[in-house]
Order: sequence, then structure tokens, then C-alpha cells
Amino acid sequence: MPDELSHPKFSEWKFKLFRVKSMEKAPLPNETPEEKENVPEVEMEMVGSPGSVMKLCFGGKSKENVEGARDRVDLKLQEMDTHMNLLKTQCRLCGLSIRKAKGPAHEVQGDLEESSRCSLRKMGCKLVTWPEVISKVFKVDVTTDMETVHPSKFCHRCWTAAMRGGGFCTFTRTRISEWMPHTSHCNICFPKKTSFKRMGRKRAKPVKSSHLSKRFKRDSPTSSNRVWRQTPESLETSGGTEWIKPSVQRGQWVKDITQCQRDHLNTKLVSQDLPTDLLHAFTCQVCDHLLSDPVQSPCRHLFCRNCITKYSHALGPNCPTCHQHLNPSHLTRPAKFFLTTLSSLPLICPSEGCTEWVRFDSFREHSLNHRAKESQEEQTSSEQNLDGYLPVNKGGRPRQHLLSLTRRAQKHRLRDLKTHVRVFADKEEGGDVKSVCLTLFLLALRAGNEHKQADELECMMQGRGFGLHPAVCLAIRVNTFLSCSQYHKMYRTVKATSGRQIFQPLHTLRNAEKELLPGFHQYEWQPALKNVSSSWDVGIIDGLSGWTSSVDDVPADTISRRFRYDVALVSAVKDLEEDIMEGLRERGLDDSSCTSGFTVVVKESCDGMGDVSEKHGSGPAVPEKAVRFSFTIMSINIRLDDEEDAVTIFQEQKPNSELSCRPLCLMFVDESDHETLTAILGPVVAERKAMLESRLILSIGGMQRSFRFFFRGTGYDEKMVRELEGLEASGSTYVCTLCDSTRAEASKNMVLHSITRSHCENLERYEIWRKNPFSESADELRDRVKGVSAKPFMETQPTMDALHCDIGNATEFYKIFQDEIGEVFLKSNPSREERRRWRSALDKQLRQKLKLKPVMRMNGNFARRLMTREAVEAVCELVPSQERREALLKLMDLYFQMKPVWRSTFPARDCPDQLCQYSYNSQQFADLLSTTFKYRYDGKITNYLHKTLAHVPEIIERDGSIGAWASEGNESGNKLFRRFRKMNARQSKAFELEDVLKHHWLYTSKYLQKFMEAHKNSTKALQATFNPEETPDEVDMAVEIPDF
Repeated sequence: MPDELSHPKFSEWKFKLFRVKSMEKAPLPNETPEEKENVPEVEMEMVGSPGSVMKLCFGGKSKENVEGARDRVDLKLQEMDTHMNLLKTQCRLCGLSIRKAKGPAHEVQGDLEESSRCSLRKMGCKLVTWPEVISKVFKVDVTTDMETVHPSKFCHRCWTAAMRGGGFCTFTRTRISEWMPHTSHCNICFPKKTSFKRMGRKRAKPVKSSHLSKRFKRDSPTSSNRVWRQTPESLETSGGTEWIKPSVQRGQWVKDITQCQRDHLNTKLVSQDLPTDLLHAFTCQVCDHLLSDPVQSPCRHLFCRNCITKYSHALGPNCPTCHQHLNPSHLTRPAKFFLTTLSSLPLICPSEGCTEWVRFDSFREHSLNHRAKESQEEQTSSEQNLDGYLPVNKGGRPRQHLLSLTRRAQKHRLRDLKTHVRVFADKEEGGDVKSVCLTLFLLALRAGNEHKQADELECMMQGRGFGLHPAVCLAIRVNTFLSCSQYHKMYRTVKATSGRQIFQPLHTLRNAEKELLPGFHQYEWQPALKNVSSSWDVGIIDGLSGWTSSVDDVPADTISRRFRYDVALVSAVKDLEEDIMEGLRERGLDDSSCTSGFTVVVKESCDGMGDVSEKHGSGPAVPEKAVRFSFTIMSINIRLDDEEDAVTIFQEQKPNSELSCRPLCLMFVDESDHETLTAILGPVVAERKAMLESRLILSIGGMQRSFRFFFRGTGYDEKMVRELEGLEASGSTYVCTLCDSTRAEASKNMVLHSITRSHCENLERYEIWRKNPFSESADELRDRVKGVSAKPFMETQPTMDALHCDIGNATEFYKIFQDEIGEVFLKSNPSREERRRWRSALDKQLRQKLKLKPVMRMNGNFARRLMTREAVEAVCELVPSQERREALLKLMDLYFQMKPVWRSTFPARDCPDQLCQYSYNSQQFADLLSTTFKYRYDGKITNYLHKTLAHVPEIIERDGSIGAWASEGNESGNKLFRRFRKMNARQSKAFELEDVLKHHWLYTSKYLQKFMEAHKNSTKALQATFNPEETPDEVDMAVEIPDF
């Protein structure tokens, strides 16, 4: 039993054990704080034994803690040094050990190595320091890292992730570690390993010390103040250890924390004649350097501001000298007299060959003068060899300024500099002369304090300039139908208003147009196309370039402009490059599985636009009729080696939109002029035929791929089909372009018909019509060839056009409504006045009930409004007989059930029930027409009504859809033609037609459509561009842009 337990004051000492401040240097109960410093060291001998209770009761006073702060080993500094050494072995980003990652480690705060910088430069990244790259890739700010908290290096694994992302992003999921300051339960110093539990071992707990909480302490009673340090040299000589003084070891630990060796001056620069106490007064108590930006603590000790800040952050807010509590906010500046004395302290210059004594406050300027002289000497020695390059003015007129010269003179004067810049760019920057020149200009602006222009230039260099992307400006101009003068006026107005170039000038837009128009991308056909040039850089050509001279050799009285078919298809496929690659990724197809090539299905459309005359200048308006030939890429498929069915990687979701219908040829010609129309479209047909026998080799996704094209001419109305296939006009006895039935046969048998006509059969019938091998009469020959009276010109797909079918049926029902209002089934031959009165009553009813104005000619909008249930109910109010009203409603109900089948883009998906019941509904519809409405369909029937009842199921079974292959997209382009023509009004109709064709093609570009989709809310973005600092994100600002 220790003697202390029998002491009469043991209860007071025991109570002190549970006080929080008992671990500090607390005074004894019978002494005051003033008497604490006068305690003799002899009294400490009674508590020298290990494990003594008196050691704790006297406030932790031991031999180690009583000695001076400079002569003992601070255990907390040792812990911090151990903690920092462990940090050096871990990665700053992922937190794993650097040794586990195969490869060199990299400094977090350093500059990019040469290899890393060159690799990132090739991928478009122009950053030069690792903090910038880490902030861009891993979204971590490492500029505020501290040596005592964060590791200073990152592993090769994270370096690889940054390189693969090109310095902009990362393709691997790297979990960024969170770093905390060192504590007694630090996870770095005391890792929680599951292996300890598995092996039955316990984690070693730190022993409580009398002065610092929870730190390691040697259990040996004979432990000395000396510290063992292991070095590679000492391992070879004396068993692997080396003795180091505690003061020296403490100084090394502190310098590792402060990292001030490069910034602060050493005390050896001070004259040795000064008293030691005076020199000690000018020395920082943390780093042992001369005071730099000195501060004074409440306990009257002096430190460098930076050193005491880092020391307090690492080891706690305690004074390094007296260990009193120190609040950083209580630090003050020393007395002015002390600062003056410090500034006048003489220091000897450490430069070689200089023995001058310099004041402390002018020492920095003196050192900079030495560096300037050294650099000037190096520059002078290098310029001695460049005297031949210096410009010499041998007299004459004064040398003019560079900006006042012409462009040719500027090139002549700067030719040598241009050569040097090119050599430097080829050697250092991979030939990027533009980046070198822009960087020089940026540095010149910074040197001239023109930081505003420098910031704008730097933003443009980094791809985040204040202006809009040229593709965005081009999309805005095309989609808003702005002419060149209107766009230029808007460009100048916005630039003058905002002071910035937000919109791009016209020449920039023209450069952006070149990449989107046909004739920009290289390609190859294997085998080469027959009778078609192999050149790929072909833009808009004259539509009459393939004109075949007739016998009379009369020049064509028309104007036509077109793209070459193969060049236009290449540009359209290249415009879908992102969609193709996205489709391959979604279906998990790699390049090795795409060896068989792609199959592209193209829908062709051709239709007249009617009268498109515009009055330009003086004189009367000349009536003009125009025809447009266009195409739509419907789908792109690929057939895999191990599968029979083709895989669809692209499907046009809006095949009947004007945004997907690309113009190929525009011509001022009447669609009824068969000779002129066939002569202009002849080269198009020849190019199409040649492409069917070849395959296209085009670069998609950075790899050469092959494409085969299949053309389906389905976007024609019945008039154009009869024109191209050589059939008689629409009023012919042969009512259908799909089968051989006559109008009388179709009226008797309305449903049971099949498709019999084809392009090849029409060619054979034309030869029979031309040669008449059986010497038949005209009527017999006409009956044999089934209405073929001209040579079929272009192959069309035997189908029906959904849009014109809807319009034709609406026209027929419009007449049925008039007949039912006038009760024609009771009258045999009504007069013209009666029919006019019935039509007037019908138009008045539709205007009152549906606000539907009458039209001179049926169109798509009127047909959609007329063929609705509301319109039928309004018409039934005018029908006198209840029986006829019910019959009319039943007829319309059947029609409404059949209509979605041929109007839907995907009928099997959108209306499967109506598709299954179509044959039954069509039979019921035909029975009503042949019985209740027999007065109108006795021996006659309309063309589209016959196709609706007889051929819809067969076409859908063959093609899968009727509505997707309609000509609605081409018809919607008629209004675009008029708007583009008004937008590009010029004196020459030939140039006017070129501009219309070019802008119509840009209007259908998927690339520009994506830009417009991404900039839908451009008003707010535009306002933020005007005032980027004043406009908050939460407030919606309305920008008033003048209407040009």
C-alpha cells in the first residue's frame, strides 16, 4: 500500500482526480497561483516513482513537464508528426494507400508534368495546374488544403481517371474522402480494422498523460528525453537508430507544420555582435526565424502571424511557450517602437559576391535587385547573337505604327515573329499557333490592366464566352425567318445595347452553314455510282444540268435548283450521327457486331405547291407554280450475324412533320407539265437507280461504316401518281391506281379487291399500248392495258396517301351532307339553285355551330374540322327525317372507327381494336352506301372512298402503316416555301431559289433543332447575358426585343 493513501489529505487529492482541470498544471490546495512558480524542484523527488498517486494529485508535475519548453520532447508534436507522415502515404482524392496504386504519385498543389499537359492539350484541355484539373474533374477545391489535415499527393489511379476524362469529367465513380483534423480518436492514426476482432486482439488505447489528453507515453521508468530517429544511413552503421536532440527534433516537427522555410529569414543573417537576448526577442517562438508580420499574444510572447495560425490549428489554441490558452482573435500588433527596431535590424546579404549590410525592411527589395541583374545579364548575353534580327531605321520617313499599316505591310513586318511563334508552337504546343497568339494577347491585356477585355478573351478561349454559339444564332435566324439585313440589324442593336457581342456576325453564321449543308463531308461509294461524278464537295446545282435536248432544241422556260441526291443523303445521315450512336449504345451493340452494315429506308415525296407568285419591285405579279421533291429518312436498321430479324437503331418519330422532310429539288413548273417535270426529275431518278446498286462508305462515330439505301415513293397524291406511272387522269374509267377495277365494278363490289398494279407491269402495258401487237381497236387496247397511256417515269410504292384520302373523303361527305339536307333520295334531278341553297344552309350552320368558315377548295384543316362528331350533330339538325339522321350518324360512326387505322403512324400500337375490326366495319359501311345511300353510289364511287374500303387492310399488312408514309410533311413545307421566299427576296429568281432551298434544308437540320430545344428558355438567359451580375436566378425578367 503506497504511503500516500494513508495521508490525512488523501480525500482532497482523490476529489481532485475527477476534476477536469486536474490534468493541467493546477496549484496545490495550500498554495496560490503566485506561489506556484516558486515551488522548489527538490519536492519533485517524492513523486518520481512510476504509478504514484501524488503525481496526479500535484497537477501532473513530473520531471518531463517541469523542464523548459525548449529542452523537452513535446508528445503532441510527435503525434502530429506521425499523423502527417501517415497522410503522406495516402491519396488526397480516393483516400487509399498510394503504394497500392501502381504508378508514381503526383503533387496536389503542383503544376502539370510535361506528359500530362501534352495529353490533356490533345483532348482540348488547356489547364496548367493540378488544382484546376482536380476542381474540374472531381469537383473538389484543393487550394485551401492544409498540410496537417489533407494529404499532399494523389495516386496514379486518380491520375488515370483525370486523363481519361480529358481534364473535364471522370468516367469512373471515385468516392472523394473527407479529411478531418487530428484528434485522439483519429481514424488515420488508429484505424478500425476488422482483422483485430478476427484475431482476438484489442486495439491499443493511448495512455492518459498528466499534461496532454490521451497521448502515448513510454511505460519504462527510465525513459529518456532523447528521441530515436531511423534513417537509411544509420541502418547500415549502428543497428538502425540515431540520437537526435529533443530541441532539434521539436524544431523539425514545427517546421513541417508551418512550412515557412522559403518565406522567413534565418537568424544567422543577423550580426553575431548583437546580444543573444536581443536576438531572442526578434525571433519567432514557433519557427525560430526572424519575425515576419509579428503578432503578440496576451501572455507577451511574439510569433509570426502565419506560424501561430498554423500551429494553433494543428495543436490547439495554446501558447507554444507557456501553454496558456490562446485565442487567435486576441493577437495584437507589437508596440511601434519594437516594430521600428525590428525594421532597422541590419542583415548581411547572402548573395555570392555581395557583403553589403541591409536593413530588415529593405532586404526584400535588395534581393529582387540581385535577381533582376542576373536576368538582365542572361538576356544581354542572349541578345548579342541576335543583332541581325533587330530592326534598323536607316533614315527616310519616320517608322509608322503597326496598326496604321495595311494588312500586307503588317505581314511583312511581323514575318520573323510569325516564324518564331510557329516554331515555338510546333515544338511546345503541338502546332497550336492560335492558342499561343491568344495567350500572348491575353498577357498583354493583363499587363496593361485591361482586365475586362482579358476576362472576355479568356472566357472565349475556354469555350464559355459571353456570346451565343454560332449554331444557336443560325437556328434563331432560320426558325424566326430573319433576312440578312434583319439579322444584322438585330446583331448591331444588341451589341450597342449590351456592350457585348452576344449574337455572332453573319460571316460566322455562313461558316457554320457549311458544315450542315450537303457537300461538306467526305464519302465513298462501292462500287462507284454509274454516270454520277465521284466528287463529294458539290453544293446546290442547276436542276436543268441533266436536261436532254429535244428534237426542236428549245430552251426550257423554267428555273430549277437542287442538291445531288447522293450528296444530300450523306449530309442527312451525318446529321443523324448522334442518334445512330445513341441507338447503338441503347441496344448494347459494339463495333464488332456492326460488320454487315446499315440499311436506310427513305420515303420520297413530290407535290405541286400551286401558285407561289410574289411581287418584287415594279410591275404586275406574274403567276408562278412550283413543285418540290423531298425525302425523309424513316428508319435505319442493322442485321446482326446471329439473328434473322433486323435491329432498328433509329426510327423517325414524326415522319409527317415538316422538320423531318428534307428538300431535294425546287422548280418553277406546273405539275401538269409532264414533259418538263420528267426532264428535270430524270437525273434524280438516274442517281436513285445508281445508289440502289451500290453501298455508301461514311465515317460515323469515328469509324468507317457502310450503308445501303431503299427508296419508297409513297408521298404522292393520286394526281402525281398517275403522272409518274403513266396512268389516265383521275376521272378515268379505271378508278384505282392500285387495282385494275373500273368504276362500275368498284361500286358493285366495294370491299373485295386486291393490289394488282406495279411499276414493272405498267412498263409492260405501256409497250403494248405503244406497239399494239394484236392490232386491236382503241377501246380494246385501252381495256387491255387498263388505263396506261404514257410511259411510267418513276417507280412509286403501290399505296394510298392518308392526307389526300382524308381530304377526298371529306369532300365526298360534304356533298352527302348537302344531299341529306335537301332530301335528294326523294328527288331525282335537283336544280342548281336548289343545290346552291342547300350548300348555303350547310355553310351557315357550320359557321354558327363550329365557327368554320367556308372554303373554295377543300383543304386539310377544313377536312379535320368537318369530319368530327360535333360537325355531324350540327348537320343532323338540318336533316328533316329522323330515319335519315340515324342512318347518317351510323355511317359517320363507322367512318370514325375506320379513320384511325389509316391515319395512325403505328396502328398496331395506337389502335389495335379498330385494326382488327376494320374489315367488318368496311363491309358494314359498304352495305349502307349500297342500300340507304344508293341514290348516290349506283354505278359510281369516288377514288379515295374505293381505296379506303378495299385496300387499307392489305397495305397495312404489307407495310405496317399508311399514315407514316403519307405526304403530309411535304405538304406542310408549302407554307415554309412562301415564308423563305419572302425572307430571301432578291431580284434574280435563280439566286432566290438557291436561298430558299438552302434555308429550307437548314430548317430541317436535326443539329439545329437540338440547339433550339436546348435554348427554349433563351429569354432569361439573354437577360442574364446583358446583366450577369444584376439579374438573380429566382426572378423572371422579361426582355423587350424589338420586332424586326
